[in-house]
Amino acid sequence: TSLLLMAGIMVTVGLCRRLTRRRLRAHQRLCTFLLEMFSTFQICACTNELCLLGNVEPKPHTALTLTYGFTVLHGLTLTGSTCNPCGTLQPMWGGGISVKMGGLKVGAQFVAAVLARVFMHFIWSLEMAEPHFGALSQGCSNPMQTTEMQAFCIELLFSVVFQLTILRVESINPKYKVHLIALLITMLVYAGGNLTGAIFNPALAFSLHANCFYDKFLSYSLVYWIAPSLGKFLILYVF
Repeated sequence: TSLLLMAGIMVTVGLCRRLTRRRLRAHQRLCTFLLEMFSTFQICACTNELCLLGNVEPKPHTALTLTYGFTVLHGLTLTGSTCNPCGTLQPMWGGGISVKMGGLKVGAQFVAAVLARVFMHFIWSLEMAEPHFGALSQGCSNPMQTTEMQAFCIELLFSVVFQLTILRVESINPKYKVHLIALLITMLVYAGGNLTGAIFNPALAFSLHANCFYDKFLSYSLVYWIAPSLGKFLILYVF
């Protein structure tokens, strides 16, 4: 049921993106906002569901396999979208897009994060699958299983490794690049998923652990917003 749900989300988002390109091509800002919002919604919604499947046996093989598989699918179906506020910083820094357009994309990403959270809570309330039972009663799932300083360093390091890899594989054939990126993300999740969740995406972190931000805003924003953004700035400054 969970796999069918995620497949349905991806098909629906694909149709919405195609319709947006056809009907709103003349309205550049609205088209950009909706495309980025739909793409980020897909990633946030699917990742919310994947988090519920983390304890499916055999552990962690099932979770890692699903992470790799759906990361490849996201890469193949969401071309042209960053779905990550940190990724939006690069074209802004290089002058590829204006600050206003960059802000529009970041706004779309956080709107999508909230919508995905609300949508998945509604789906979980229907209890269509076994993993959905009791999902709403978890509250803050507290992804930080280590000290705040160590969590900050882990997310910073993962962001640097991820963003550096993105820069280095730009010239590779897209068919192979998406698998390399998916493999890297899977390895990072395996290495640090039990400590911080290995998110390195501020919008995704807000969608997954919004209740944690409400309770400990400074702590979680430092680890899941500032650390990935700082990692991106380090890469942009050095390279």
